[in-house]
Amino acid sequence: MKISFSPPDMSELEVQEVSDTIRSGWITTGPRTKEFEHLLAMCCGTDKVVCLNSATACMELILRVLGIGPGDEVITSAYTYTASASVICHVGAKLVLVDTAPNSFEMDYSKLADAITEKTKVIIPVDLGGVICDYDKIFAAVEQKKHLFLPNNEIQKAFGRVIVLADAAHAFGAKWHGEMCGNIADFTSFSFHAVKNLTTAEGGALTWRNISGIDNDWLYKQFQLLSLHGQNKDALAKTKLGAWEYDIVYPAYKCNMTDIMAGIGLAQLKRYPEMLYRRRRIIERYNEVLKECDVQVLNHYGEDHSSSGHLYLVRLLGKDIEFRNEVICRMAERGIACNVHYKPLPMMTAYKNLGFDIKDYPNAFDMFVNEVTLPLHTCLSDEQVEYLLSNFMEIINE
Repeated sequence: MKISFSPPDMSELEVQEVSDTIRSGWITTGPRTKEFEHLLAMCCGTDKVVCLNSATACMELILRVLGIGPGDEVITSAYTYTASASVICHVGAKLVLVDTAPNSFEMDYSKLADAITEKTKVIIPVDLGGVICDYDKIFAAVEQKKHLFLPNNEIQKAFGRVIVLADAAHAFGAKWHGEMCGNIADFTSFSFHAVKNLTTAEGGALTWRNISGIDNDWLYKQFQLLSLHGQNKDALAKTKLGAWEYDIVYPAYKCNMTDIMAGIGLAQLKRYPEMLYRRRRIIERYNEVLKECDVQVLNHYGEDHSSSGHLYLVRLLGKDIEFRNEVICRMAERGIACNVHYKPLPMMTAYKNLGFDIKDYPNAFDMFVNEVTLPLHTCLSDEQVEYLLSNFMEIINE
């Protein structure tokens, strides 16, 4: 039996949407992208959503809209994928990493306030595996250091404090304290990459809560300009008879979502409730079998939160890197692909070259050394789930 780690779940509905898009004659950003944005906003409970070609683009463009650059500091977790941090480097700001709390995949909120300085402009929490962070504690830290905040422009003045940008690449569809992910942080970035719960092959979306004194249409327009070379007309507007002329208001970027991508997303949205339900059923079965083992698993569901069920993270308590890696190799020998989420950023060459040292992030290292991620996706059959569990149990208990 072969079990892939995270294949895309495609159906005839996605095929039909893409076919209809191609036959329509409009395949780049157009009516399907706008419809997708509208439906995403409804799902998240926000007034606006902008769709781009990746979650990374979403995070970088909002940093640029906020005016973040050299001389500023942006905080994120040491336990995340590079995208959470690379966008900070792209805009020229100083990257500040916070260690995780002991025995936790989330940043240590008790250290967050201490990391905020007069130069701090943004915090990027990471909703790892689809589990939403504790934003009460994050905003409490922000309020505690509000007196230090020095705004550089009008949008920063409108906030009057450090801005919270959620890296929710894993968390579309998750809930926390009755609120949908996308309407909890000030800004929220989602990924629709091929391995995500909801995919557009590549792609991402940015949502935001209404900001007093800032017009949502103006804000949306900034993303359109930044994602289309700073061009003041999109391709659809230029097709109108006699409307060829346009202006470039500043040299910007190219990272728009296409209607082909949005077509896949529209089909995925129709299927998403059943996909979330299937993920929950698999997680509950994993939890049931592993509860007697000496492991720690990510807590996907509780009284005040419901995960998107994106990743099933398991810590093999008391074990080391060599044991964890051997487990992954032996699972692979039996046709089961596993993974690790994540190797902390200070262990990566790019971030070591920036001066980060994993010795300064002991809790993140401790989470990494014995973590293994099991396949969790809606293409898994019940038979495959049982095959995976029986082999995993046999291997870790030998």
